[in-house]
Amino acid sequence: MGDAAAVFKAYDVRGLVPGELDADLTRSIGGAFARLVRSEEPATTSVAVARDMRPSGAELSAAFTEGVTALGLDVVDIGLASTDMLYYASGHLGIPGAVFTASHNPAGYNGIKMCLSAARPIGGDMGLGAMRDDVLAGPGDAYAGRPGSVTTVDLLDGFADHVRSFVDVPALRPLRVIADTANGMGGLVVPAVFEALPFDLEVLFAELDGTFPNHPADPIQPENLVDLRERVLATGADVGLAFDGDADRVFLVDELGRPVSGTLTTALVARSVLQREPGATIVHNLICGSVVPEVIAEGGGHAIRTRVGHSFIKAVMADEGAAFGGEHSGHYYFRDNWRADSGLIAALTVLEELSRSEGTLSGLLEPFDRYAASGEINSRVDDPAAVIDRVAQHYADSPQDRLDGLTVEPGGWWFNLRPSNTEPLLRLNLEAADAESCAARVAEVRALIDAAG
Repeated sequence: MGDAAAVFKAYDVRGLVPGELDADLTRSIGGAFARLVRSEEPATTSVAVARDMRPSGAELSAAFTEGVTALGLDVVDIGLASTDMLYYASGHLGIPGAVFTASHNPAGYNGIKMCLSAARPIGGDMGLGAMRDDVLAGPGDAYAGRPGSVTTVDLLDGFADHVRSFVDVPALRPLRVIADTANGMGGLVVPAVFEALPFDLEVLFAELDGTFPNHPADPIQPENLVDLRERVLATGADVGLAFDGDADRVFLVDELGRPVSGTLTTALVARSVLQREPGATIVHNLICGSVVPEVIAEGGGHAIRTRVGHSFIKAVMADEGAAFGGEHSGHYYFRDNWRADSGLIAALTVLEELSRSEGTLSGLLEPFDRYAASGEINSRVDDPAAVIDRVAQHYADSPQDRLDGLTVEPGGWWFNLRPSNTEPLLRLNLEAADAESCAARVAEVRALIDAAG
């Protein structure tokens, strides 16, 4: 059997197939999921199961389904789906769900993202740790009741209608849009959503192919945006959209072929939400740039800063009644989407704002482009916690907090240093007034990391 200790991560299950994640282990995880569902939602009788286009998805999702039904729960099989489509199924049907995907990871990987009903997150301290312990403990007493059944349901049209409901369709103008779906699930859901909209859409690498023959489905890496940027410039498109493998994240490219950061997208969507809901609460993670809380304040909203990670953001959104949440990594969360993230809803929100502006995307974003950011810089160290403590000591006279790793604000610039959940790495994000200052401060902090590491 696979390696249960290796595949349970901070937010999901993920590993190499079949060395770490195989059918036998997946069957056991299905049983653990069913037991978690029964303990958290005793009245639940069904769960939704979906998969992305990876070659191993059919076998693994079938094994997971066996594990669930063996414990007496029924399975609603929605087939090929993006992760945000699985969240739609969970919210729309009012049942827990699981989707087989390894998101942006290479073809040899697969994984499982899971949720309780209404897309409520399952994370390390929100059920996932208990599932891991359950699997590691081995099979318990055999279930003596009736096994569950499997029903196949097609939810694509309903999902597309749901996504379109977030924008004023008559306000949209016939923009030229290039979408790079990187042979991922965007190839299924993007055309379905755009079908009833007035955009001139061209999809790059629309074929569902989990071997990713054209480029990795990881749009946060600039090298994976090359084809999209070239096509936007070649066709004079108004905007480019880059989706990751399970299509829950989106990154933008403007009409000049320039990548748009998740921070600027968060700021733009936050402003749009506040125009519809004055005074709304907006959540952003702590590595979003300073422009995000500034724009929220300027729009009369209430900004709340959170840790990185979907389970934390969704929990804060639920507690605070937040209308929207954004992460620099391209995840965008909407209250009316059961607080789940959706790259498609974020993309349509941007396209609606661009339609109303009657200008260009670069012009629309210009007021938000106030600072220079480093992007995420990884450093391999032997003892991440010790390095963080030494860096904190160096900046002892500056305001700092430990909400997630270490955030320091010496004045006129700031940085966050976080340990990786899975590797001996430190992740540095830094922002300053301009590119020259940013480069100098990055060199300063990296020198401290190297000296301490």
